[in-house]
Amino acid sequence: MTPSKPDDKSPAKPDNQSPAKPAWHHPTALIEERVVLGDDTKVWDGCHIRHGAKLGRSCIVGEKTYIAYDVVIGNYVKINACVYICADVTIDDFCMISAHTVFTNDRYPRSGNLELTGLETSAPTELTLATKLERGVTIGANATIGPGITLGAFSMVGMGSVVTRDVAPHTLVIGSPAKPVAWLCVCGEPLLKFGKSGPPAGPAQSKSCHRCHRDYSLGPQGVQLKGGGPGTKPAK
Repeated sequence: MTPSKPDDKSPAKPDNQSPAKPAWHHPTALIEERVVLGDDTKVWDGCHIRHGAKLGRSCIVGEKTYIAYDVVIGNYVKINACVYICADVTIDDFCMISAHTVFTNDRYPRSGNLELTGLETSAPTELTLATKLERGVTIGANATIGPGITLGAFSMVGMGSVVTRDVAPHTLVIGSPAKPVAWLCVCGEPLLKFGKSGPPAGPAQSKSCHRCHRDYSLGPQGVQLKGGGPGTKPAK
């Protein structure tokens, strides 16, 4: 295990913030070589993190979670118990992955190799499909994420859902296969519920979140946050 290095995408540290605490892992966690754990990241009992994986600062990895080799995870990410994160998954800052979530990276897997002379390799191949979670994504418990999928910034997957296609930013999807049913604020509150009819096709409308008071434009182009970049809370 090696300490993390700062990067340009990391949030700035306030001048009055106390010195960062080193990463910690439970004695029963298996941390392989060349794993990077950022400052103040905690890895709980029974976890297995494979070689080359990189986790940013202030992350939490719940008990009995598996993280495959070379997976890249950003800062301030919560991973609950018994999550399976396969190879070629990238997770941006402020994501939450609830208990028993499973990622996949192959559409047509087999145990045996082409010649049926032994096991197929578990390493990534030309058939491995990459999955990306953009900033602020939440995945509910017991969800399954199919291969080759992008979950847009601040989107949310309902518990028990099976995601088989990309999810647009700020969109809540539920079901099997998962379908969009609402647009969400950065803070997670619904901005507009549209159910099975899908997103509205009419002209853009303004909407303010009743919880955090961020302002949005909702329309054919999806959810657009007013007053700043992704996640910015406009000044009152």
